[in-house]
Amino acid sequence: QVQLVESGGGSVQAGGSLRLSCAVSGRTFSSYAMGWFRQAPGKEREFVAGIRWSGGSTFYADSAKGRFTISRDNAKNTVYLQMNSLKPEDTAVYYCAADIVPSRKVPDVRSYEYWGQGTQVTVSS
Repeated sequence: QVQLVESGGGSVQAGGSLRLSCAVSGRTFSSYAMGWFRQAPGKEREFVAGIRWSGGSTFYADSAKGRFTISRDNAKNTVYLQMNSLKPEDTAVYYCAADIVPSRKVPDVRSYEYWGQGTQVTVSS
């Protein structure tokens, strides 16, 4: 089992920044990749950013490139999502997720077995 707990969400004005954290516990050695996803009301859950624990390769949705940065702290078993230049369309519940099977597609929501409870991000114009 892998447990994920997100934190760092909140309300900001457009152009502001937030840093989300995802603390990973349990069988942390089992996870091969971590992803951040988001879901706005009435929309499907969509990929935002992902990172592999080993090697640190990163992946971004087009909407996140240049504004968001995913990183990991192996010693703390924590993954971060630094979000800058936030826009109202970034408003959503943000989830972190763990993929425990190697060699799957990081941006694919179906690759992830474990999910956090989500943290709300609201960006006002």
